[in-house]
Amino acid sequence: MAHIQKVQTKIGKPKWLRVKLPTGESYREVRRLVDKHKLHTICESGSCPNMGECWGEGTATFMILGNICTRSCGFCAVKTGRPSAVDLMEPKRVADSVKLMKVKHAVLTSVDRDDLPDGGSEIWVETVSQIRIESPGTTLETLIPDFAGKWENLQKIINVAPEIVSHNLETVRRLTKEVRIQAKYDRSLELLFRLKKGGMKTKSGVMLGLGESEEEVIETMEDLRNVNVDVLTLGQYLQPTPKHLFVQDFITPEKFQFYKDLGLKMGFKYVESGPLVRSSYRAEKHLF
Repeated sequence: MAHIQKVQTKIGKPKWLRVKLPTGESYREVRRLVDKHKLHTICESGSCPNMGECWGEGTATFMILGNICTRSCGFCAVKTGRPSAVDLMEPKRVADSVKLMKVKHAVLTSVDRDDLPDGGSEIWVETVSQIRIESPGTTLETLIPDFAGKWENLQKIINVAPEIVSHNLETVRRLTKEVRIQAKYDRSLELLFRLKKGGMKTKSGVMLGLGESEEEVIETMEDLRNVNVDVLTLGQYLQPTPKHLFVQDFITPEKFQFYKDLGLKMGFKYVESGPLVRSSYRAEKHLF
């Protein structure tokens, strides 16, 4: 069985990966508020290439449950280790940030908290509830972990009913063990199935360029449609540090367009597919 190459062959970034600098009055206003009130978004800490576009549209992403993850995925730059105690005031702070930034559509994500019996689900619920109190007109997407397959914790997310619930498959079945070391491909599919069964609008994302074949990408897309996922995002994997998995291929814009066209034919309601696409890209358009 083929795996991701362990020896780096330096591949120069192609011209289609150039990022435009953020511009526009809406972006500048959000930037001013973030700086003035020292607000924290994953848009900034994750150096997202689409920050200017999303902020200009009134969308922002916030990470909850601290900044130390209990997992050590091969693609992710978030620090791994023993997390700090849960901050019970965090939901209110996030809600205050959403209100100050006048966010129209908020995306919430988190580290994995396998150290907690509830997987952090209570903080998830409280954050959603606080945002709804402070900003009742703001719609919500929750980009959730797998809660280690403890489905009673997933049910809490379903009960609070965000407008859309996202969980990223991240890669094809063959590469899952190396890319998402403590995760399981079929467990993620079951989570997405349970969300849909609970009445949620669902979304998932996959990174390309880790050595997967076209056939494997199509198989993954079919697997997601088989559990009735509504929205699919496909983007280029970029190595965050030299310690992370190497980029094996840079996928062309034409190939991303091919996958988009195919995904729409398969029945996805929305497909965001392009080199700079990230899971929260154009999130406000996925509410349908």
